Amino acid sequence: MQTKVTEGVRISVEVFYQPDYSHPNSGEYMFAYRITITNESEYAVKLLRRHWTITDANGITHEVDGEGVVGQQPVIEPGNSHQYVSGSALKTEIGKMRGTYLMQRQYDEVKFKVLIPEFHMVAPYKLN
Repeated sequence: MQTKVTEGVRISVEVFYQPDYSHPNSGEYMFAYRITITNESEYAVKLLRRHWTITDANGITHEVDGEGVVGQQPVIEPGNSHQYVSGSALKTEIGKMRGTYLMQRQYDEVKFKVLIPEFHMVAPYKLN
């Protein structure tokens, strides 16, 4: 699990290869990831936007921007967490992702970026 804390917000990432949704003979590899966002600050925060940089083993990079995560813009109270699962399809057995969330403190509406730790997506058979 990869973890990073920015401005009192902890981001933890777990990655899972999805063999049932992958087709190696066609160059399609599906990965799921579980993100846990824990608010360790003293103020409620709202997740407004996300930005991802996804790079495969061929060095091809894609940028993804959007509002919220999986259709939500959660407000996370101090000491609480928000967890969601999403996925990424690659054309190679190995890749990596990194990114940021744009958050907003609820008490003063100040916006700030939270770093998502870089994580690797690797088909398990490539580890042997």
